[in-house]
Amino acid sequence: MLPAPPSPDVPQDELCRRLAAVRREMSAQDAQFLVLTDQKNVEYFTDYRTLSWGYHSRPLFLLIDHKDITAVANRIESRNLESRSRDFSISYYDGYLAEGARAIVQLLWLRDPAAKAKTAIDYGQDMHGRGSLEVVDGIRSRGGQSQLGPATNLLWRTRMIKSPFEAELKRVSFAIVNAAFDDAVADARLGITEVELCRRIQSRIFEYGAERADPIAMTFCRGQFNYARPPAMRPLEVGEYAWTDFRSTYGGYPADRNRIARGGEPESWEIEAYTNTRALTIALAEGVKAGMTCGDLFGDFERLWRDAGLPPAYGLVSRIGHGGGLDVTEPPSISKDNPEVITSGMILHLEPKLEKDGAVFQFEEIIYVSDHGVEFLSDLSPEQIPVIN
Repeated sequence: MLPAPPSPDVPQDELCRRLAAVRREMSAQDAQFLVLTDQKNVEYFTDYRTLSWGYHSRPLFLLIDHKDITAVANRIESRNLESRSRDFSISYYDGYLAEGARAIVQLLWLRDPAAKAKTAIDYGQDMHGRGSLEVVDGIRSRGGQSQLGPATNLLWRTRMIKSPFEAELKRVSFAIVNAAFDDAVADARLGITEVELCRRIQSRIFEYGAERADPIAMTFCRGQFNYARPPAMRPLEVGEYAWTDFRSTYGGYPADRNRIARGGEPESWEIEAYTNTRALTIALAEGVKAGMTCGDLFGDFERLWRDAGLPPAYGLVSRIGHGGGLDVTEPPSISKDNPEVITSGMILHLEPKLEKDGAVFQFEEIIYVSDHGVEFLSDLSPEQIPVIN
């Protein structure tokens, strides 16, 4: 594929939509202030891009209330921040983390001198923020009737609903990783090592236009199902499966995708298992409807899996899918007892896994949910097992 162009700026109406949505959630949670410390959250509401995220000593924060949005930045950011007009206020501090934390607290004092307001911060389930006791302790030290709590629920309710603009960025990201995997596998030969195949995929991810190619899982296995270990010098042999979970990032949006390939030609039972698991995953994705719950969808998976006569699915992870957006995995979890309602605008990854007789079969298919059905954001997994000879 041709390299993708640099990702576009976030349109102004998109930024306004996001800000309005999070303020509605803040009102519902009775939060007057929202403190953001995580790069993804800051970029989501400002589209401000800086390389300074690579350094931890001079952090950038964002303070949102119901009237204003303010970036709290080290003065070293001034040239980049002032290189173009911004739709947010800027408050500079001199120094490092402690001074930045004090700057946040000072802003809160100016806007809430009676210390009565509730402040939420982006730290909690599936969202760890940047983490700083200086910020937390500083806000709590204000006393009065002020409170500090997690902002994760209100942020996820905002971020879970993706616009067509976000879906398009995901689509480009998936095109990059699919081409990288297909090209690298087509060039691979038996005896290639996990490390070499991993590096070939990652180099193509960059070549095809990704902004980032995060470390990926690459496991050659025939029954040694250790998916979390880093790639090693193990060579691919006949009968083994190359299982990979890889990603690129484009416009801030990572493409998370499982794919497999086999060393040498598969046996007939492997072709059958591949075909059945693939068809089941696609049928599961096609059956998603806005208004059903995550538990309903998991129930559909159990029924399809049972009707296909497949052995028990991989059960060490209690879910068979998840949301996706700026983070590789996001709420909701497609799990048995999750009552969360699937709504229009969600991006869902569906990826049940079958381990059978030493082989592994998994197909991560990604859909964009609308009131009229679903749209696949990535080409489907190939109809036949990719083979490395």
